[in-house]
Amino acid sequence: MNGRAPEYRSWGGLVARNTQIIMPDAWSAEPGRYPSTVLAYGNGRSYGDSCLNDGGGLIAARRLDQILAFDRESGLITCEAGVLLDTILEHVVPLGWFLPVTPGTAFVTVGGALANDVHGKNHHRAGTFGRHVRAFELARSDGARLTCAPDMNRKLFAATIGGYGLTGLITQVTLQLMPIQSAEMRQEAIHFPSLERFFEVAAESDATHDYTVAWIDSLAGGTSFGRGVFFRANHAPASELPQLRAARPLPFPINPPFPLINRLTLRAFNTLYRAAQPRSPEPRRIPYRPFFYPLDRVSNWNRAYGPRGLRQFQCAVPMAQAHRAVEEMLRRTLAAGEASFLTVLKLFGDVPSPGMMSFPVAGATLTLDFPHRGERTLTLLDELDRVAIAAGGRVNPYKDARMSPATFEASFPQWRDFARHVDPGFSSGFWRRVTGG
Repeated sequence: MNGRAPEYRSWGGLVARNTQIIMPDAWSAEPGRYPSTVLAYGNGRSYGDSCLNDGGGLIAARRLDQILAFDRESGLITCEAGVLLDTILEHVVPLGWFLPVTPGTAFVTVGGALANDVHGKNHHRAGTFGRHVRAFELARSDGARLTCAPDMNRKLFAATIGGYGLTGLITQVTLQLMPIQSAEMRQEAIHFPSLERFFEVAAESDATHDYTVAWIDSLAGGTSFGRGVFFRANHAPASELPQLRAARPLPFPINPPFPLINRLTLRAFNTLYRAAQPRSPEPRRIPYRPFFYPLDRVSNWNRAYGPRGLRQFQCAVPMAQAHRAVEEMLRRTLAAGEASFLTVLKLFGDVPSPGMMSFPVAGATLTLDFPHRGERTLTLLDELDRVAIAAGGRVNPYKDARMSPATFEASFPQWRDFARHVDPGFSSGFWRRVTGG
C-alpha cells in the first residue's frame, strides 16, 4: 500500500512535502515503476533534511522490522534494517550483550545508524557504528541485491556506511555486539569550572573509561564561562544486588504554540541540573538507559522547541585547534543571545571508520541546539560553521538542515568520489541542497 503522508518529518521539525510513501516490498519488486527518486525513511530521528525527499518517494523502512538471527555465544546479530536499537537492547541485554556503539537515543533504526555511521560516548575506544558492521544487504534501483562486507563489494560497503542512505535501500544488517556482565553502569560525575579543566579531565578519563561526555552550561559567562559536568562510566560488573530499573518514559504533554526553550527557562534548568549532579566523584551504579539515553525518558521532547522546531549544530574540530575553536563558538552563542538546551562536548579518538563519508575526526566535538527563530538563528549557525571550518573541522550532515554547499565541500572534500557510488534512483533534500544534484 502506497500513499501520501505529510506527517513524515525530521526530528528537527521539517515536514516531508509532496512525497509518495512506498512500502519496501513494493519498491523492491518493481523499483523501475517509480519514476521519481526515492529515499529510505526509518524512524525520522535525523535532525534536518537528510531523511527527507520532497517531491520524490520515501520508502517506509520501519516495515523491515524483524530480528532474523542471533548467536548467543558469539554476539553476532542479523536483523532487518528497520529494527530499532531499542528493540535489539530489549532482546540482547538480558542475555549479556550490548550495542558496541549507540547514539544518544535508542529510537533510531539499525539502517539509519549504519547510513549515518553514528557515534557514541565511546568513540575514543570503539569508533563508529560502522566499525562493527560485518555485512549488509543493499537493494539498488536497477533491481540488484548486493551483499556488502569488508571483503565483498568493498567500495559500496565503504560508501554506504555514513552514506546518508543514498547508495540504495539497506534491507538487513549483520552486527557484532559486545559482551557485558550487567545491565548497569558505574558512572562518575565531575564538576569542572572551565574549558581548560574539561580538556584535562577528558584526556585523563579517556585513558580509564569506556564512555565519556560533558554537559556545558551555555549561559554561564564571566568567571563561570565554560563550566559544566563531566560524566564518565564503564559497564558495571555482575552484582548480587537487586537490579536497578530505569524510570518509565513520560510523554511530553503539549504542543506549545511558541518555544519553551529561552534564556529564562534555560537558566533555571541549568541551575537545577548542575545542582542535581553529585558533588562527590565516587562511582554510582545506575541503569544503562539514563546514562545512554537521558532524553528518551520524555517522548516527543522536541515539541518543547515550538512549531518551527529546532536546529541542531554539531562539529568536529582537530585537537590542535579544539580549545580555541570551542571557546569561540560558545562565546559567539552567548553573545548572540541564543539559548542552547543541549550543549554537549566530548573528545573523538583516532579510530578510523570504514565509511568513506563518516563524520568524526580525532579531536573535539561540540553539539548545540536552538529553537528555530528564523534569520537570527540561521545567522548564528552560519557563524559557527565558519569557525569550525577555519579550524580545519567539519559540520555533521545528519544533524544539519541548512549548511551551504561551501561548508559541505570544506567538510567533506572527498564527496565527489563518494557521489560515484550514489544510486541514481536515490536522493534527499540534503543532497540536492549541498551538491546541486
